[in-house]
Parts: sequence; C-alpha cells; structure tokens
Amino acid sequence: MDDNSLCTRFILVRHGESVGNRDRKFTTSHLSPLTATGREQARAAARWIAQRFKPDLVVVSPYLRTRQTGAIIADQLGLAIEVEEDLRERHMGILAGQPYPNIVSDPTFDRERFWLWRPAGGENFEEVRMRAGRVLDRLAQSHRGRELVVVSHGGVMTALWAHASGSWGKARVPRNCGIIVAEHAGGRYRAPLAHE
Repeated sequence: MDDNSLCTRFILVRHGESVGNRDRKFTTSHLSPLTATGREQARAAARWIAQRFKPDLVVVSPYLRTRQTGAIIADQLGLAIEVEEDLRERHMGILAGQPYPNIVSDPTFDRERFWLWRPAGGENFEEVRMRAGRVLDRLAQSHRGRELVVVSHGGVMTALWAHASGSWGKARVPRNCGIIVAEHAGGRYRAPLAHE
C-alpha cells in the first residue's frame, strides 16, 4: 500500500467544562481547572472513544483544563500524552475575564466574517487556524495511518474544523467534550464529522 493512502484519523475533543465555562466568562488563566462536571464529561468522552476507535496517543494543549481532560482519557484508554504548545486557546485580549456575550457587543465584530475579527490585544480565528493547523498537518505526517486523540479548546476546535474542511462555513464551537472526527489521507483532509 502506498504510504500516501494511509489514513490518519483525528478524534478532536474539546476539554471538559472548566471554571471559566461554568461562569460563562473568557478565561484569563491557563491554570483554570475542570469542574466536577468537566471531569465526568471527560470520562464519558473516553468511554465513547473506546467503543469506536483504537487511538495510539493523546495530544493536548499546555493548558491545565486540556491536560486534565487528556489525562482522564489517556488513563481510561491506557495511552501516553504529548503536549503541543500551538494547540493553546485563542488569546482573547481585552475580552479575557469578560462574559461571553461581550464579544457581540463590540461594534467592530462582523458575524459574517467572524474568523477575521480580532479582539484588541488578541488573536483572530484565522491566526489560530494557521498555528493549530500546522500542528495537525505535522501530526498527520508523523503518525500516518494511526488514530490520535487531540484535546484542545473551543476556539481551537472551531479553527481545526475550518482547517480540515477548507472553509469557515460550517465551523462552530462544540460543547464541552464535544468530538469532531477528521481524517487525513493522500495529502488532504476529508470533511470532518461532529459527534455531539
């Protein structure tokens, strides 16, 4: 079989509910932990993955909430964990610590081109797609033919959905521990599928 025909399958998982998610605020710290609900969501995600896939590795962002989610999944599946710095959450600039609805009250926010909007001092979604997409592309090559669990954040999941689909049209933020399955084969991605 030609190496290019081997499929790399990504089981993309948003971290479980964090304290910031519970409080409906953009998190100000990479040390925001999971809540009890978030830990249960991670256990449920691990069970769901175990029933359908045979992953070889769990890859996580460096933030505490993703490392905690990844550790629960890795423990239940008996897998090692690797940390990827560029899977960190989108930097929200002046919106850090603010309630989620404040994003749409910004007069510069354009819902039709949300991926290009940047909060002052922060990142836009396209910048997140570029850095996180490079991680996914590299993993697709270095783990060709394998299944990987990748635990990241709402903003990163949205960006990776756009990266894998080639369009921002259907990209959205999945719920906590929502799962998107994306496959890479023959030098390109197949349309990702959401499992929520």
